[in-house]
Amino acid sequence: MAFSLASALSFLDDPSLDWKAIITGLTIAQFAFENYLSYRQYQVLKKTSPPPSLKAEISQETFNKSQEYSRAKARFGFFTRGFGLVQNLLTIKYDIIPKLWNASGFVMQKLAPILPKAMSGIITQSYFFMHVTLVSQLLFSLPLEYYSQFVLEEKYGFNKLTIGLWITDTIKSLLLSMTFGPAIAVGFLKIIDYYGDSFIFYTCGFVLFVQLVGMTIFPLFIQPLFNKFSPLEDGELKTAIEKLASEQEFPLTKLYVIDGSKRSSHSNAYFTGLPWSKQIVLYDTLINHSTVDETVAVLAHEIGHWKLSHLPQLLVFSQTHVFLCFLVFSGFIKNSSLFKSFGFFNVQPTIIGFTLFSDIFSPFECLSQFALNLLTRKNEYQADAYAKKFGYSEDLARALIKLLSENLSAMDADWLYSSYHHSHPILAERLNAIGYVSKEKIAPEPVDKKED
Repeated sequence: MAFSLASALSFLDDPSLDWKAIITGLTIAQFAFENYLSYRQYQVLKKTSPPPSLKAEISQETFNKSQEYSRAKARFGFFTRGFGLVQNLLTIKYDIIPKLWNASGFVMQKLAPILPKAMSGIITQSYFFMHVTLVSQLLFSLPLEYYSQFVLEEKYGFNKLTIGLWITDTIKSLLLSMTFGPAIAVGFLKIIDYYGDSFIFYTCGFVLFVQLVGMTIFPLFIQPLFNKFSPLEDGELKTAIEKLASEQEFPLTKLYVIDGSKRSSHSNAYFTGLPWSKQIVLYDTLINHSTVDETVAVLAHEIGHWKLSHLPQLLVFSQTHVFLCFLVFSGFIKNSSLFKSFGFFNVQPTIIGFTLFSDIFSPFECLSQFALNLLTRKNEYQADAYAKKFGYSEDLARALIKLLSENLSAMDADWLYSSYHHSHPILAERLNAIGYVSKEKIAPEPVDKKED
């Protein structure tokens, strides 16, 4: 199949094709499409009253603050997309990619005396290219991240970070990215170099291996670098969770509380671990804002995902997406006209080819995003229905309403924007699906969280 597709796409290796113009057009088209969706959503965020299913639960003041926060994030989104577009267009126009490639060659040359003799050539230069690229991306993203955290999130009371902690987190993230990202890229490149045109299935297997290892080591070794994990203290909540796990035959081995409030006021909960040994992690903000029954209901929803095998479904989707991506990439990996359009006349590094191919493949990624959200939204409805089946619908509804209010999440959404951007249905849709009947105001009145 790979050979036939590569042959079918061979007509694209044409010196008359202006690949710079093609990629520029695709980049602008995606920018226009995503901005159109955001414009549609922005009109929804101008509404002055909550959806009918939330009118009794959400005060007008909470709704107004939620709409204001969502509009502020939307305006920031318009700016960041515009900034990204300008950055991409300048990268294309001024041949930044070959300049970064040459810079990585310079770094490799300077380090040559202390490198093993085997570390020379295109794959080693690709390794340094990844490092140079990561540092460059960080430098451009820092001002935006600073504004998001210390201006936008700070204004609405969600930021708990200090400048010192933010800098420390940034350094840790960069070091982790520079440790794992280039190493994974080298593994990817060596597979392609060794197997040649038959690389597709081997790279898919490699990606699956990386995903499974990442899912295993992240909660054990990576996240503890940023957050403190403490065993959940004995008490009513712990007893209730252990009872739920026992009733559902969930292989719970440990219960942790994470100090999410150290960085943000947003709430969350998740479970992780191997199939036979699971750990549940609760954010301290969730515990503080919810009753015992509401917290247990949220975990019943999460256990529903486990019982209904939603994670394997997502892995299958991911592997199918990866396979299609590599399959189409096989038709571009030797496209000399593509490389020459971007200033690579004497060498065709696979890492560069994949970078350029990613821009060409972007329209398919948009379609893939719709399909992925269709799957995840279906799974959310099913997990809600699972919790309802065991009598948790009332407490789950109350917990979700509180989470929406505390996080100032958008309470309504344009259907097309939501289909593309939201992995979860909006709250009104979830409440309708579980048959929640409005009874009383649940969400607390908004407060200035900076005074907490």
